[in-house]
Amino acid sequence: MNEFDNIRNFSIIAHIDHGKSTLADRMMELTHTVEKRDAQEQLLDDMDLERERGITIKSHPVRMAHKTSNGTEYEFNLIDTPGHVDFSYEVSRSLAACDGALLLIDATQGVQAQTVANVQLAIRQNLEIIPLINKIDLPAANLNLCLEQLEEILAIPREEAMFISAKDGSGVAELLDSIVERIPPPKHIDGETGTAALVFDCAYDAFRGVVAYVRIFNGSLKRGMKIKFMSNGLESDIKEVGCFSPNMSPLDELAAGSVGYVIPNIKSPSDTKMGDTITDASKPVSTPLPGFREATPMVFSGIYPIDTADYEQLKTSMAKLQLNDAAFIYQAETSAALGFGFRCGFLGLLHMEIIQERLRREYDMDIIATYPSVVYHIYFKNGEMVEVDNPVHLPDPSVIERIEEPIIKARIMLPNDYIGDLMNLVMTKRGLCTHTDSVDAGHVIITAEMPMHEILIDFHDKLKSITRGYGSMDYEIAGYKPDKLVKLDMLVNGEPVDAFSSIVHIDNAAAHGKRIAKKLKEVVPQQMFQIAIQAAVGGKIVARETIRQLRKNVLAKCYGGDITRKRKLLEKQKAGKKRMKQIGQVNIPQEAFVAVLKS
Repeated sequence: MNEFDNIRNFSIIAHIDHGKSTLADRMMELTHTVEKRDAQEQLLDDMDLERERGITIKSHPVRMAHKTSNGTEYEFNLIDTPGHVDFSYEVSRSLAACDGALLLIDATQGVQAQTVANVQLAIRQNLEIIPLINKIDLPAANLNLCLEQLEEILAIPREEAMFISAKDGSGVAELLDSIVERIPPPKHIDGETGTAALVFDCAYDAFRGVVAYVRIFNGSLKRGMKIKFMSNGLESDIKEVGCFSPNMSPLDELAAGSVGYVIPNIKSPSDTKMGDTITDASKPVSTPLPGFREATPMVFSGIYPIDTADYEQLKTSMAKLQLNDAAFIYQAETSAALGFGFRCGFLGLLHMEIIQERLRREYDMDIIATYPSVVYHIYFKNGEMVEVDNPVHLPDPSVIERIEEPIIKARIMLPNDYIGDLMNLVMTKRGLCTHTDSVDAGHVIITAEMPMHEILIDFHDKLKSITRGYGSMDYEIAGYKPDKLVKLDMLVNGEPVDAFSSIVHIDNAAAHGKRIAKKLKEVVPQQMFQIAIQAAVGGKIVARETIRQLRKNVLAKCYGGDITRKRKLLEKQKAGKKRMKQIGQVNIPQEAFVAVLKS
């Protein structure tokens, strides 16, 4: 009998809110991994943010022991994964540590856009897929529709599907037995005898330093053993090994085929790398494990501490957060208006929102974020090309031949009734619907190409609004295309404020400038002189708002008398205001930046 025969490593994949975390809860209950008194909803979602929003942000492993009817005990290593498109990198990393996947489909909603994307990730990893129709206890469940979509969209035979309800537990016991039969046990790496473990996730512990989440492919890891990280050659002793059940439980040894954690003697978060291979320092393996490709950030934003004294603390917090989320990148930058901060890269807008919220909550940082931007390709007249993700660094228009922006290919799934509204929305976002596929009698998948910049702010909200919540979207980068893009500057009293600069399409420049000017008018305090807030493209003003001056009533002492005396006082005041405007400076308070950039 193979040493791996009693181990099953698998993941749960699904669209957002289809019941992954609830299914994980039921499985832990049935395998007695968690006692009834310790059980709670979404047990693997250990962040407050995950519980509040009802979404999984981080993948989380757990080890369970399942005993079959014939008395054989199996070790199950489950990795719960996120469902939102912004966290597909988490899913791909989790699948690299698995041999199979449970595909969850909501019986009331059917196959959604992200379901398709996650299935494709699993197929690329050659994983065994068990399709599950969840929420069968609900009155609105449509099992025939789900089975049709399973065959039509995902090309999975309907006979392979199982029917479960993660909420009341029906069908979950049969699922546990099915995992034993249908998901293959782990395999050895051919031709290797040494220890090889894949680092598929990391965390930072304030007391113990770096904690690496690993899947052991060959050999074993023990406490006190000297290991080597193959990406940088760093060697270290192991302080502790263990598994998640679901909390960290120390073990004497982490054997081949298992999933668990390793705590090396490393304090610096920058010394570890996601996708790295850990091996025995005395007998290293010849080649590292394949790992997975680096995530490419697509959305950029500046993050600055509201109090400049917090800069170093923010820098340390970001290093710890990056260890826990490899898709997040940052580098130092300065702004004339906001001081010292960081230019940060994210996979999408929800990813950006979550990172900012985690910095505020987990690290108690008071921060402000600038307007999100994407990476533009700037082609000069001499043939050179540079990448720009910050509007402040856009070169002079006279030397630019063209600007190319990233285009996404979006797959939008929605009921037939809302096709017209969706096409109007895509057109307003400078997009083009290229293809329509009929899924079943009531649903279609529309393929559209759109500039990524246009979906950053409100596209997802508007999609949900026009489809009454039934629309779902998945997207991928489809390359770059040139367009008439310009830099929009915001001038306050004639001085440009770099924090509000953005790169926009020339047709949208006036409307975008007007919107920001209106917000600034509400938050910039009045002065003793009139303040002009202008939106400018190059030297041309495209929008303007005016903040009225504060005026002292110089006529208060004039009761009666000749009108020329009053006129003389008003002229004198007017001359003073004119001189004040020439030498006066407008200091925009920090609260104004917060108000405009948050809105």
